[in-house]
Amino acid sequence: MRGALNLLLVILLALNLRPILTSIGPLLEPMRSSTGLGYQQAALLTALPVLCMGLVPLLQPWLRRWISEHGGMLAGLSAIALACLWRLQLDSAWALIASAVVAGLGVAVVQGMMPGLVNRWFPSRLAATMGLYSAALMSGGGLAAVLGPTVSEVAGRWQAGLGIWAVPALLALCGWAWLRPRHDTPHLAAASGGHWFGNRRAWLLALYFGLINGGYTSMVAWLPAYHLEHGGTAQGGGELVGLMTIFQVSGALGLPLLLRRLHDRRPGLWLALAIQLGGFLGLLLAPTQAMGLWVAMIGLGLGACFSLSLTLTLEHLKTPGEAGSLAAFVQGVGFIVTGTVPYVTGWLRAFTGDFQAAWTLLTLTVVAMLLVTARFAPRGYTAAVARRGRSMQATTLN
Repeated sequence: MRGALNLLLVILLALNLRPILTSIGPLLEPMRSSTGLGYQQAALLTALPVLCMGLVPLLQPWLRRWISEHGGMLAGLSAIALACLWRLQLDSAWALIASAVVAGLGVAVVQGMMPGLVNRWFPSRLAATMGLYSAALMSGGGLAAVLGPTVSEVAGRWQAGLGIWAVPALLALCGWAWLRPRHDTPHLAAASGGHWFGNRRAWLLALYFGLINGGYTSMVAWLPAYHLEHGGTAQGGGELVGLMTIFQVSGALGLPLLLRRLHDRRPGLWLALAIQLGGFLGLLLAPTQAMGLWVAMIGLGLGACFSLSLTLTLEHLKTPGEAGSLAAFVQGVGFIVTGTVPYVTGWLRAFTGDFQAAWTLLTLTVVAMLLVTARFAPRGYTAAVARRGRSMQATTLN
């Protein structure tokens, strides 16, 4: 019973981590006409929350001295709920941007703690549970993109399509307050054990996570425009993003379950990256022949990579506190990288006049990650993270 309640809580929390991002795009035009929001300002509605998702986890070793896991989770969920409720009433561009910062800070706090929490609650089913967490996270984003316009149309106000996502945030807030294990809240300041800035493996994992997920932010940003360039419609572009989300969820949930008996995550990552590579090559070489197939392959690979890369990070350390600290660092640096990639691919589109250079860059990134994956042999985990301890000790002695 306790395990089922913990799993329900993981799903409730994960569902709230993407609607603040994905609810924006489908409602952008009515938002712009109502508030005078410019395209550069509109970019901030996504860029600022992603930046928060990167910066806040990097501060966790210091934040944990003043705030407990319970307090942090309550604060993060409250920030998400308050930002969404604020969006029900706002009518200016700068208020929208400010609400994005508040919601982004909330998501960053909750998201930064989730891997360590999952590792502590489900140590023997880590891969499967991380897959379910990732699938719920992506599902929340997909639901917001699909249902937001409908809610807005029924209510007669675009604000309703943004503000409705306060409901799941409040449900998660109540769920955390009532369902969380009362005996399972360690003192996180002692568990974190310092920071990871001096560890090479931590940086490698962070860059790996960020570059793998940069494909997702680039596809969300530019896939509809690419579809339009090849004779498609705006509605068709949105449907392609929806198709990608469906296969992301399938990849995040299915591949970790299929390979759950393997202790080595490299075969799953190689398979997921190979599927992504096939999709990007399809976009490059034959976009008009089977665009739906290429997008589905990319989504399947992206979903599996997100889940497996976080699992890989957590498995580098045996204690939940240390593993959670490493995962926070990896997500912190990783999301900064992830948020940068679509700007680079967008610049390439503007500079070259089409998306071929952008897709080529993402294809080469996937190839590089295929090669880097070979570094993550399980027998090397202990030695790779132990270097952190030696470097910190040396600093102390000096």
